[in-house]
Amino acid sequence: MKTLWIKKKINYDGTQLRTLYAYLEHGVLGPSMISFRGACDVSFDHMIDGEDLREQSQICGKDMLHFIVEIFHENLFSGVLLQRMIASLATDLVNEKSKRIKIHRSGDDLYSKDKKKLSISIAASSVQSVMVHFAVNITNEGTPVKTVSLKDLGIRPDFFAKELMKRTAHEILSIRQATQKVRPLT
Repeated sequence: MKTLWIKKKINYDGTQLRTLYAYLEHGVLGPSMISFRGACDVSFDHMIDGEDLREQSQICGKDMLHFIVEIFHENLFSGVLLQRMIASLATDLVNEKSKRIKIHRSGDDLYSKDKKKLSISIAASSVQSVMVHFAVNITNEGTPVKTVSLKDLGIRPDFFAKELMKRTAHEILSIRQATQKVRPLT
């Protein structure tokens, strides 16, 4: 899996969650995980989570760290597993690095003990790939719910992005290798 930290700020509006985004916009071909910093404001026209659409939930924040992951020739179930794996890796990373606040995962979301939300996430599929958008708050400004942020946790966004991408790429490689060493059942 290829990874790329994009230094340029990009505001996420949901249109970035599309097949070949990493390749067409950033030159990253193949299975990939890219990350960038920017505001988040997903309109209902670009919202793909049925639950959020039914509840008319706002998805926004003034400063977030975004990850877009794409893997090919997999189904949506695999995409949701990938989404939850990323959330688990992010939880581990936060709890290793933050001396202030501990985080726990519930499904694909991350929360503090006092139920403040750190992340947003969605997995979706296309004809040729599954994609995940995972994002964490850098600050608590502009969020529609009570949140906790990387600033609260004392974690630098660029460090978090690079380390989470490294850990995710390593885990994907390890999973692929595990599938290649097992004899089939007869």
